[in-house]
Amino acid sequence: MLDNKVRDLINEQVTKEFYSAYLYLDFANYYQEKGLDGFAHWFDIQAQEERDHAMLMRTYLQNNDVPVVFGTIDKPDMTCKKLDDALKAALKHEQFITGCINKIYAAADKAKDYRTMQFFDWFVKEQGEEEKNVSDLIKKFELFGSDPKGLYALNQELLARVYAAPTLVP
Repeated sequence: MLDNKVRDLINEQVTKEFYSAYLYLDFANYYQEKGLDGFAHWFDIQAQEERDHAMLMRTYLQNNDVPVVFGTIDKPDMTCKKLDDALKAALKHEQFITGCINKIYAAADKAKDYRTMQFFDWFVKEQGEEEKNVSDLIKKFELFGSDPKGLYALNQELLARVYAAPTLVP
């Protein structure tokens, strides 16, 4: 049986992960409208990853006989004025999600819930990768984004990204 606080935090995180997917789809729409299909593709894949994170956590709750309670998913409300606004917002969002994952981990540690800690080990590592990926993309955009040929090349690079579903077993 999961500690009540841990249970509630994981349930809340499921909704946050679905919101992340929704947010990234909104960013993908923005880039598609700007003619940057590679950037749109990159965010489409990000959305798939976030959805899978939510589903993994949902399955973990179900496997522990915990009812899954979905919260309301808010509408993304960001207005992008520059091409890199969505990238910077994505980094800020990933940092927020890292804080949420750390909060779950700390609550599980306090409850001596080692099984949940072990399950969330993967998410702790994943968040480090998520932050680095967005940070690296921001750096590339800062280097190449103001040059049309550089922006084109970066967009083409992002089109080549392939989705790899997580192999974590909840």
